[in-house]
Amino acid sequence: MSEDIMARYDNVTIYMERNHPSPMYHVDGNTPANPYGALKPLLEDDFLEEVMYNGGQQCVKVAHREHGMCRTNIWIEDDEGLKIAANIAAFTNVPLGDGPGKVPLFDGRLPDGSRVNGVIPPVSPDGPTLTIRKFRADPITIIDLIEFGTIDVTLAATMWCWVDGLGARPANFIISGGTGSGKTTTLNCLGMFIPWDKRLLTVEDTAELQLFHDHWLRMETRSERPDGTSEVDMDDCLRSSLRMRPDRIIVGEVRGPEASTLLTAMNTGHDGSFGSLHANTAMETVTRMTSPPMSVPSIMMSGLDLIIVQSRINRGGKQIRRIMEIAEIAGMEGERPRLNPIWKYDPATDTTTQTGVPSKLRELICTAVGCRPADFEAHVRQREKILMDMISRGIRDIESVAQILQTFYSRQ
Repeated sequence: MSEDIMARYDNVTIYMERNHPSPMYHVDGNTPANPYGALKPLLEDDFLEEVMYNGGQQCVKVAHREHGMCRTNIWIEDDEGLKIAANIAAFTNVPLGDGPGKVPLFDGRLPDGSRVNGVIPPVSPDGPTLTIRKFRADPITIIDLIEFGTIDVTLAATMWCWVDGLGARPANFIISGGTGSGKTTTLNCLGMFIPWDKRLLTVEDTAELQLFHDHWLRMETRSERPDGTSEVDMDDCLRSSLRMRPDRIIVGEVRGPEASTLLTAMNTGHDGSFGSLHANTAMETVTRMTSPPMSVPSIMMSGLDLIIVQSRINRGGKQIRRIMEIAEIAGMEGERPRLNPIWKYDPATDTTTQTGVPSKLRELICTAVGCRPADFEAHVRQREKILMDMISRGIRDIESVAQILQTFYSRQ
């Protein structure tokens, strides 16, 4: 083993080999028999974001929260990999296989909430594959995002005011970004700002949100199955949710017709609704939403207040996540929504700062509350102090953070 040790904990050693650019994640000891086979110790490591099995010709790979993409000393033959895939598919009630009444690929959720995608031959000709995005036992909170540098405390406090709407006009927004940019994590953190006296309903393809909320109803889609079991898609769930008297709606990963349903809800009084979407800029978000398969009529985009764009970038040889831009929908230019960038990422200072463009959303919130812009900024400063107090006291766990946020609401 190389002497260039990067980390040691439990039965894991992470080190660099001089002839390879990826760190080695080395697991000591044998793994007792279990449904996940040799993957089990990886699934138990909360430092890992993702576990990737690419068939028996490659070692298992992992995405580590601090050390990035790592190789492991774990190799799993195809036959064993097929057994593990079948065991995992059983948790998702999918008949995995190649033949009548079977499917060769699946998406689902493990009992602990981790998201899994599996593919077997002949769809994956080089052997079975499993990609598992791990569910954190200790979820990330807004305090973590501040300490990670994803956002600063002023922006976090401003987002709190947007989500709450100062009790009168909460914002409707979309969080956009690429794969692995942290959209769902940020969505989760902002969802914690929703007061507990609001009925919260979430719709996801695979339930990933880890909210701590007193009045929360989750809905999850279902794929069509070979036995004739019908599909229940995102739009079905969202349309049903509108009949459940929700105060707030969160849609994880908007992809298709549900985008129009969500925008209809925003335009008909369901303020404080938000979701996530794959796009790399605010303008690309608008283009995607107004084009097939989403096909949101441009005029309906006025129901959306904000587009928050998050990215995973390389800085100093490390992968970091940052809020890159926040743009407001500020009316129409012809047949296209006009975007006003109100926050922008500055790579020179590694911060996301205000652009100085007047905020339409702040004006809407102030009008609804009956206050001045200076009063809105006073609310931001008040919430900054609460967040800074949690940071200084080392409070970051989801239950404690949520309790402090809700105590603040109860005293208003």
